[in-house]
Amino acid sequence: MGFFSKYMDKRIAAYQRELIETHYREVDNMYRQIRGWRHDYRNHIQTMKAYAAAGDWDSIKRYLNLLDEDLTRVDTVIKTGNPMTDAILNSKISLAKAKHIQVVADAHIPLKLKSSEIDLCCIIGNLFDNAIEASEKLPEEKRLIRVYMDMKNTQLYISFTNFTAGKKLKKEGNIFRSTKGEGHGFGLVRIDAIVERLEGYISRNSEDGAFTTEILLPQV
Repeated sequence: MGFFSKYMDKRIAAYQRELIETHYREVDNMYRQIRGWRHDYRNHIQTMKAYAAAGDWDSIKRYLNLLDEDLTRVDTVIKTGNPMTDAILNSKISLAKAKHIQVVADAHIPLKLKSSEIDLCCIIGNLFDNAIEASEKLPEEKRLIRVYMDMKNTQLYISFTNFTAGKKLKKEGNIFRSTKGEGHGFGLVRIDAIVERLEGYISRNSEDGAFTTEILLPQV
């Protein structure tokens, strides 16, 4: 292995560690919000009891509406059946919503996968980060990310689609050119390396107005 190859491997490994640490911080933040809401649960009940004792039903309705909005921000958005995937997907969906990006997700994944949790974390995290970055360039009403994950026979199928600014991305070799920084490029390289190592399949398609990545990962 040459010097350049070793250098690339070190840079990619460093980026992978940074990416995973970022994901765990996002997940920890989400669950910290959930724990905080649970901690305040008794106070919420006592407040509504006080309103009920006073017969102030309008205040109860307003308070329930506020609680509903608050809980929506920290509630689990999607349950795939796989805990790690739930954590990564929900943290990224929460991040997207904070940036006023609509996410439509449909994911069903077995509890046990051949693919390691770290590999899946890197793939989903990078796909979501790329989609969020592209969506932020659009007006809020046009921001939309579609996520679909399911088993197709013995393979895990992953599909991410996001709308773009309307320009078809240019392809260089087997990969679309990154418009972000150096780390973004390493993320794309990391996805391709994982898919190749797992003997999977990846397809990227850029049409006017949308960018789609499809991945198949064998699970036997």
